[in-house]
Amino acid sequence: MDISNKANSIETEDISSALEKVISHVGELGTYQRWLFLVMLPFGMVWSFGYFGQMFITATPQEHWCRVPELDGLNADLRRSLSTPKDSNNVYDNCNRFLANYTLVLETLLPPDPGTPTVPCDNGWEFLFEDIPYSTVVNEREWVCDRSNLVPWSQTIGFFGSIVGGILCGTLADRYGRLPVLILSNIFAFVGGIGTMFTNGFWDFSICRFIVGMSCDSCFIMIYILVLEYVGTKYRSLVANMSIAMYFGGGCLLMPWIVLWIGDWKYFVLATSLPALLVLLTPFLVPESARWLVSKGRTDEAVKVLKRFERINKSKIPDEVLEEFVSIAGKTKNEEESVLTIFKTPSLRITVIFLIITFMGVAVVFDGIIRLSENLGLDFFLTFTVTSATEIPSILILVLLLDRLGRRYMVMGPMLIASILSLIAAFVPRGVTSVALAVTARFFNNMAYGTVIQWTPELLPTPMRASGASFVHISAFAAVTVSPFIIYSDRVWEGLSLILVGVIGVLAAGVALLVPETKGRSMPQTMDNWKTINNDTIFSRKKEVHPTTEVS
Repeated sequence: MDISNKANSIETEDISSALEKVISHVGELGTYQRWLFLVMLPFGMVWSFGYFGQMFITATPQEHWCRVPELDGLNADLRRSLSTPKDSNNVYDNCNRFLANYTLVLETLLPPDPGTPTVPCDNGWEFLFEDIPYSTVVNEREWVCDRSNLVPWSQTIGFFGSIVGGILCGTLADRYGRLPVLILSNIFAFVGGIGTMFTNGFWDFSICRFIVGMSCDSCFIMIYILVLEYVGTKYRSLVANMSIAMYFGGGCLLMPWIVLWIGDWKYFVLATSLPALLVLLTPFLVPESARWLVSKGRTDEAVKVLKRFERINKSKIPDEVLEEFVSIAGKTKNEEESVLTIFKTPSLRITVIFLIITFMGVAVVFDGIIRLSENLGLDFFLTFTVTSATEIPSILILVLLLDRLGRRYMVMGPMLIASILSLIAAFVPRGVTSVALAVTARFFNNMAYGTVIQWTPELLPTPMRASGASFVHISAFAAVTVSPFIIYSDRVWEGLSLILVGVIGVLAAGVALLVPETKGRSMPQTMDNWKTINNDTIFSRKKEVHPTTEVS
């Protein structure tokens, strides 16, 4: 390396370390950082409501049968027994009725002979609200039998919204800042949610869910990235993972009981959309990213933000430390890098591809296990709650282990365990055992999911952190578009969905070993900072040499 390159490396390394030094003096987890941690709460909830809320508004009552107008005066059990054929296991057919003279049936109150011809439901369906004790989109619009595929399709269209929203929000965040995009994405969540209440068909419903999808997961990830940039390295794993466990996980825990308490899918949508409006308060409470401001040459604004931390935390940044930061920031070039830079830089491109494959696998397992709550043989709301309740204890363990074992092993190990448990669950009867296996698999998958979310911004330089993280996340959403159909595959064979989930998890665990470790490192400010992280891969043939060591 020649002298000019050495000097450049020192300078670009110094801007990252200078920021870390300022944060260490202002307080790595001071009063303002704790306040920002609390401010993340509604946005974590909005993320969970947008991600999983559709499961509760499109839940399908399992007990449904063909409506026969001639039998309307009878009680529900008698109506079903007189009109509905049974299969060889003595289970009522949900989608066909006897082709019979129901005037005669009413006279005898005896069902037709089992050999009587049957026809598909031609007068709609009746629903027994026992497992799902409230009206949903599915029963109101009769998305059952030959129209049951509209449910996974509407969910998939919502995930396509996440892809579009991720591209849009990530690009805008690196160009215009994290804060404006946090506001925009939460407005998407509110507008799409309220619009859902006024739909009456498949396409208008799906368009509104597409808009809600555009908010996921930028409605939370923008403030997540922003807050992590202000937290000292030794507290980053704590803040990163506890925010997801408490706020996203807390939202998941609340959802089943909110909808049961409200008892109406439209008012449930209203209740879960309103928290997004709290984003309108963020310009008064949340600072813009100082790292982003520096990357755009707006050093004076970055200093004002840091002075605010100094004032609220009641701390003092030494004059020489602040002067060093301003001096180095002033020499830092204004980098207009974007997600495209990832693919122009071979080492970063390879790393991001491995990260994407890992994240895709982790996300499909995460989404698949939670969506199986409806199919595991026990109460849907209780199963969803129990699997969601694994979030907090699993993340507490993750916080204790992540900075000891590192990101690679905290993705690989838990994913292997979750995958093995899923494969075992595929071959046991649906009921308590399958639920116990799924809950335990979710427990370990939570660790991998929390790790990979934190890993993503830690790997990416500031000028492309938001757009790059969004690109990685939307790739995961692209993979998750198939998860409703993975669950739907249970209609072919009951254990097929769990086998698919298990195989995908094993592949993700293996690829995680190819991603660079970021344990104990500062978040890279520039592409040159990134190169020091990239030295730590399984392909490295020599020890990392820091630029400062080379000069000496």
